[in-house]
Amino acid sequence: MDRLIYTAMSSARSLVERQAVVANNLANVSTDGFRADISTLMASPVPGAGLNTRVSVTDSTQGIDLSQGPTIPTGRPLDIAIQGQGWLTVQTPDGSEAYTRNGSLGVAADGTLVTQSGLPVVSDSGPIAIPPDTTISIGQDGTVSAIPNQAPLSAPTPLGQIKLVNPDPTNLVKGDDGMIRTKDGTSADVDPAVTVTSGVVEGSNVSPAQAMVSMISLARQFDMQMKMLESAQENAQHAAELLTTS
Repeated sequence: MDRLIYTAMSSARSLVERQAVVANNLANVSTDGFRADISTLMASPVPGAGLNTRVSVTDSTQGIDLSQGPTIPTGRPLDIAIQGQGWLTVQTPDGSEAYTRNGSLGVAADGTLVTQSGLPVVSDSGPIAIPPDTTISIGQDGTVSAIPNQAPLSAPTPLGQIKLVNPDPTNLVKGDDGMIRTKDGTSADVDPAVTVTSGVVEGSNVSPAQAMVSMISLARQFDMQMKMLESAQENAQHAAELLTTS
């Protein structure tokens, strides 16, 4: 009897955790460059004295859906989208590198090229400083150039080349801040094959319909585990009545 209770309880707990993952994906359906989290369940024996007759339901390896999201035209010169596989490199508050697909860029108060969350974009020579009163353009290879607005017509002045990388997908992990990092903590090398398109952004790769179907399916599975616990309680009550009668 206790094996049934233990299995149903552990399964219900894992289903709640999995529902949280799906809910987070659904909440970021409109977040530019968001990559959906993947969570699966697996059965694992519970070690202990005697035979391993009890099985617990646990979360399996949690991964990232690396499929490309839809391309959304914006017309902004600071909006870019990576074509195919690859990542933009940003600098986190602790000074380390992280990677994102969110190409909706802006200029901070000090003139630094930053992401929507305010993280500096890393180039081949560190953060990129944008001069005031200039028109910015970003080339296919990630080169950021500036043309003065008030000066006579002149050739664009390169300010730096955005560090575009494409590390091994098996060596990537998503942090609590939504940024992608390498599992071993090393910085990825520049990949010249990674290209960007200006004037567009990449949307989230979360499918709202698929996420809603997953939420409904997980809710039904949770209800089934609750019914199993109710059945175990009823069986225990009936067994107690029979023992009392005898």
